[in-house]
Amino acid sequence: MTFSDTKFPPLTKLTEDEQMLKEAAADFADSVIQPKVQEMEEAAKLDPDLIQQFFEMGLMGIEIPEKYQGGGGTFMMSIVAIEQISRVDASVGVFMDVQNTLVNNAFLRWANDDVKERFLPQLATEKVGAYCLSEAGSGSDAFALKCSAEEDGDSYMLNGTKLWITNANEADLFLVFATIDPGAGYKGITAFIVERAMEGFSISKKENKLGIRASSTCELLLEDVRVPKENILGEVGKGYKVAIETLNEGRIGIGAQMIGIAQASLDAALNYTQERKQFGQSISDFQGVQFQLAKMATELEMARLLVYNAARLKENGQPFLKEAAMAKYYSSEVAENLSSSAIDLYGGYGYVKEYPVEKYYRDSKIGKIYEGTSNMQLNTIAKILLR
Repeated sequence: MTFSDTKFPPLTKLTEDEQMLKEAAADFADSVIQPKVQEMEEAAKLDPDLIQQFFEMGLMGIEIPEKYQGGGGTFMMSIVAIEQISRVDASVGVFMDVQNTLVNNAFLRWANDDVKERFLPQLATEKVGAYCLSEAGSGSDAFALKCSAEEDGDSYMLNGTKLWITNANEADLFLVFATIDPGAGYKGITAFIVERAMEGFSISKKENKLGIRASSTCELLLEDVRVPKENILGEVGKGYKVAIETLNEGRIGIGAQMIGIAQASLDAALNYTQERKQFGQSISDFQGVQFQLAKMATELEMARLLVYNAARLKENGQPFLKEAAMAKYYSSEVAENLSSSAIDLYGGYGYVKEYPVEKYYRDSKIGKIYEGTSNMQLNTIAKILLR
């Protein structure tokens, strides 16, 4: 297949709807989120009023069809919005990313009509979702999980612990992966929709993190949580398919978060180097600084092309597994590289919290870790190349 055979436009050319949402998200980020960033960072908590505004803006249900009170948009629209929000605060970016690319996508693809009718309007208008796969012994080995689900009449009783759950403090709906038969390996895994008010379910330890500090990352405890069978997402024993295929899409969302951080780093470096005077001139007049800026801009553009390409492939129904892995791997490298370079260009000021670039550096590090480590992305890419 050649590029001319594909149905999507040039990667950096957005449709009218995509451009409109990008501009709306950028304006919202600059005018509403930016003034709250420092306070949320210090409090390590999202502003509750901001969460409500996300729903009012339609940013929590971009792809949910209009008949379920969502925006009826596309995957690419989610990606450009996540990028713009993350440009201002990656903590808030991952908040809406998990909702759109993981939780909503899982419901849209795997839920039956009854589950969609019950939960999609809630996710579009008022309720935050969380994606609960990881455990103490199941990180990269995602299906070594111990959380159990035992059939009990018209329900399942869930017991176990989940770790590293993004949006845990804010969420009301939790997509929990548990095994109905430990001896069956990955074929025993099932996806359950757990509601916060269910007896026996609780939020435990909140992690004190290096970066994305306003994003809640918590431990979940499930102690004889009774989940009705109608709250199963997909088929019993097919939760591994829900997990794998949803994470493939989620990695593109993390790529968007990372290019948002990288863009913020480049913007900060461009502004500062033109303002900072040394030896009687702006440091941007020095060729050595110009070369650093040029390299940063080139790396960012390459990362953005990878992310947009993966998004276009996904929304056009074409294979995108390798491209999603490449996008996540490379964009996380670029976010860390550009934020580090920005600190170098700021000099001593880059190392203090009065200026924004040290936060970009701390926020970027998670990109190599969550939703599949960089090593796992390289493993995926290599396996596909060697088939």
